[in-house]
Formats: sequence, C-alpha cells, structure tokens
Amino acid sequence: MKHQPIEGFSKLSKQKKIDWLVSTYLEGNQQYTDILQQYWNDNADLQKLHEEFSENTISNFYMPYGIAPNFLIDGELKAIPMAVEESSVVAAASKSAKFWLDKGGFRTTVINEKKLGHTHFTFNGESVKLQSFFNHILKQRLFDDTEDITKNMRSRGGGILDIELVDKTAQMQDYYQIKASFNTKDSMGANFINSCLEQFGKTLKKEVELSDKFTQEEKDSLRVIMNILSNFTPDCIVRAEVSCKIEDLIDDSGIAPEEFAWKFKQAVNIAEIEPYRATTHNKGIMNGVDAVVIATGNDFRATEACAHTYASKDGRYTSLTHCSTDNGIFRFWLDLPISVGVVGGLTNLHPLVKFSLALLGKPSATELMSIIAVSGLAQNFAALRSLVTTGIQKGHMKMHLFNILNQFGATEAEKQHFVNYFKDKTVSHHEVIAELEKLRNK
Repeated sequence: MKHQPIEGFSKLSKQKKIDWLVSTYLEGNQQYTDILQQYWNDNADLQKLHEEFSENTISNFYMPYGIAPNFLIDGELKAIPMAVEESSVVAAASKSAKFWLDKGGFRTTVINEKKLGHTHFTFNGESVKLQSFFNHILKQRLFDDTEDITKNMRSRGGGILDIELVDKTAQMQDYYQIKASFNTKDSMGANFINSCLEQFGKTLKKEVELSDKFTQEEKDSLRVIMNILSNFTPDCIVRAEVSCKIEDLIDDSGIAPEEFAWKFKQAVNIAEIEPYRATTHNKGIMNGVDAVVIATGNDFRATEACAHTYASKDGRYTSLTHCSTDNGIFRFWLDLPISVGVVGGLTNLHPLVKFSLALLGKPSATELMSIIAVSGLAQNFAALRSLVTTGIQKGHMKMHLFNILNQFGATEAEKQHFVNYFKDKTVSHHEVIAELEKLRNK
C-alpha cells in the first residue's frame, strides 16, 4: 500500500493526528488509538505542558523513575534519582553505594567549568594581517558588542572568559575560527553561548568591512559559515573517585581482596587499551550518567557525545575510568567532561525534574556534575565487580526475569514461584520458558 504525504500535519489537533496515523499506517486498529490515549495525563494542564515541550506530540512516553539510596558523596548522604528502563542499573548503583558507604564514600573534584563555542568562517587573505587585526581591534569589539547579552550572566559571576582566533587553514582552505570560552554558572548555557556567538559573526563582518587594513577583495572573501556552541567540553570536567585499603575489599562472592583488586585493575587496563572492550565499559558508565541526566532535565545526547569524544581525545578510544593499586591502596576514579544546568530548560517546568533537584538538595551546576559523575563511577564499579567475580549474567538476568515473565503474562503467583526457583540459579530465557510450561501444564 502506497502512502501519500500529508500537508499541515502540525496544524491538526492531537486527536486528528492520531486518527490520521492509525487510519493511514495501522489499518484503523482501535487498540493503537487506545494505547496513545492511555498515556495521556489525566491532569489537562500537565498534559498541555508536556505537549509544549516538543512538536507534534500525540502522547507521553514514560520511563521508570527509580531511586538509588545511600550514596555518601563528599560527606553528605544522597538518594539519587534515576530515569532508566534497563534492568539492574538502579540496583547496581545502589549496591555500589552500599559497598562504599563504610569506606569513606565517594569524593569529587570539579576540575574546571569552561565551555566552548565557535564562529566558523572563511577568509582568503594574509593570516598575519587577520591575526593582527583580531589582537588590536576585533577582540575588544567582540566583548563590547556582547555586553548587553552577557550583563546578567556577568552579574552572577559568569560570562565570556576569553576569545581567540584559530587558524585552521592547514586542515581546510581559508578556514578560521573565533573560539570563545564561557562560564555559564548554574545554567547549561546553550542559548546564552549561541546568542554571543551569533553577535560575534555580525561584529566580525561589520568590523572587517569598516577596516582600512584589508583590500576590498579580502573583505569580499570573508564569509561567516555558522556560529554554534560545542558539546565537547574537555575543560568542563569533574573527577569522582573511591579508595580504600586493598585488605578492605571484602566481596560477598568469597574472592580474596588481593585477587579482587588484581582482577579489577586488569579489567580496567584492558578497557584502557582495547577499544572493543572500552566501548562496552564506557556504555556501562553512561548507564549511570544518563539516568541522572534525564531525571534532572538535562541533555543526555550532549553528555554522551562529549564523553565519547573525550574518550578518543588522544587518537584512540579508551576507558573513561582508571584504577591503581599502589602501596596497598585500591583507588578507582572517573574523569567526566559534562555540561549541565539547574536553571533554565525543563528544570523549572517538568514536575519530576523539579522533584529530582529538590531531592538532591537543590544543587548548583557543579554539585550536580559531581553527583552525575558519582553515579557513572558507581555503575562502572558494579559492572566490573560482577565481571571479575560471579559474571555479569547472574545479577543482570535476575533483574531481567520480570521482563521475561511479563512477556508471557505471568501471574503474581507465577512470578513468586520464579523468584524462589532462581534464588540459587542463573536466570536464562530458555530456562524461564521451560519452567513456565511445566508450571502451567501442572
């Protein structure tokens, strides 16, 4: 069946959008209409708010919202909110929190808060002349012309930190950048940074045109391509770490502390040198990071892109976490580049985001950076702990058990049977199906 394009879809009411989708793509099946309507919020005002977050909204897509308690972070006990659908993420984080609770907990250091943005342009002229013009005239003009934009941010202690001209002509013909660094305090700052950069582009064109230092041909060659922040923030970074005496690494699997420390460090070293392992290793870190980023209304796509770029900054993809076992001390740490905000965006709009930030004690942006990094480190510790002791499947599949049972419509009595059945066994999809058939045949 060939489908025809639709004009004016965005102008249709929510119900008419649904009716068109179901009739066009789903053979008019009422159950799909019911599914979409089922997840509308009963509170009409709240539903309207959700619909205004994004375009062409026809329903809400919910994710589990869980809590990982008992996180001792820089001497304060926290309960961390996590929005995530993957089995065992919240449980693993909670287990790590409990493990480190009596060993001093997690410690964090915000290493820097600098964010970056660029005006990308081409110029066919003398590089030395352009650099001199930038140093003596343009740089100050860029600060001057953005004073109105930066006024409020400067009053909060932030603003533009520095501006420099970058010659990229060795990589691309006639290509230059105006590279600016920013401190956006408690906001993520995307709109602020982009507003400054767009003014940079205008000022650049204006000042070059007015200058008597360039020929008309050079002036005509200047073309601003785009003005945009970078989600790569290698100078906006937080470190989260844990440490204890190796002899205190007592694991409930029965492995000796020295053996545990050795295997754990080897696992981290493998992720540092082997990209195939590093990818999965870092994905586990981001399980913890993304869950808190989403729960606090921040941009997990930017967080992911930045983390993986940082993992490749030295020309090969490597682990974001590191481990040492020197002088009888086990130390495990994560350096995470991350840019988040606690004002603006969804932080004052989404009810659960407001709850999350309140639960965390209304943290500053730097405090939230620390909490998110701790969640990532805890998740990675839990995964590696399982891998070097009992194996990943024992804990993961036990958490996945209910997903399998729900697929087959298991009753509460059947679920309880399986909890007992797998108490001392590793869960497998095949074993669940076989036992369920036996149970139902009885």
